[in-house]
Amino acid sequence: MSQQGIRLNKYLAMCGVCSRRDADRIIDTGKVRINGQPATMGMRVVDGDVVEVNGKRIQGQSDKIVLAFYKPVGVVCTERDKYADKTILEYIKYPIRVTYAGRLDKESEGLIILTNDGDLIEHMMRGANHHEKEYIVKVNKEITDDFVNAMQSGIYLEELQKMTRECEVEKLGKYTFRIVLTQGMNRQIRRMCKTQGQEVVSLKRVRVMNITLDKLKVGEYRELTGDEKKQLYMLAGLGKE
Repeated sequence: MSQQGIRLNKYLAMCGVCSRRDADRIIDTGKVRINGQPATMGMRVVDGDVVEVNGKRIQGQSDKIVLAFYKPVGVVCTERDKYADKTILEYIKYPIRVTYAGRLDKESEGLIILTNDGDLIEHMMRGANHHEKEYIVKVNKEITDDFVNAMQSGIYLEELQKMTRECEVEKLGKYTFRIVLTQGMNRQIRRMCKTQGQEVVSLKRVRVMNITLDKLKVGEYRELTGDEKKQLYMLAGLGKE
């Protein structure tokens, strides 16, 4: 660490506490202390500083851990929720603190990326970066050409008052299609299908950027290494890790 130190929000992200954006919110609520004193926005961390979040000392993470996890249906993408039957971190029980880059709703299954690298999360979550996420979806009614054309052309979602981006849609079977999104609105695919009179029966995310489920079974995870991990960092805009 240089004598000038690292901005506190970046330090918290590097330690895997949260993204920089979330770090700003945590700092603003007074939950962060440096050397026993309440931290403020814009402060910097230098060698020897003791940083605490909610009274717990934060240690720097030199190793960047990135996991590919096959989330089962029923597991909730949240860190703390007293009403959730099973949260994602309770399920995976990884020995190093990690958090997720992008969510899947409780009723959905498939690929989740977890990491202790807040910078990676920040870059992966930026909608402007148009990172691809691929899904296999089954609906309750037969898929028509009109449905495919509407989905891939962009749909206005009244509930969110937003227009979806153009996307890639391919019919795989009578009730099944593949869709590749470059944005992440709340329950986006389910909302898009609903506008077309379709109800989602099952939804599985099979790819995030260059990372796929590969041979993972439901509930399993694997640590990303080598070229696969390096390519993820490159695609996220972080160059070599």
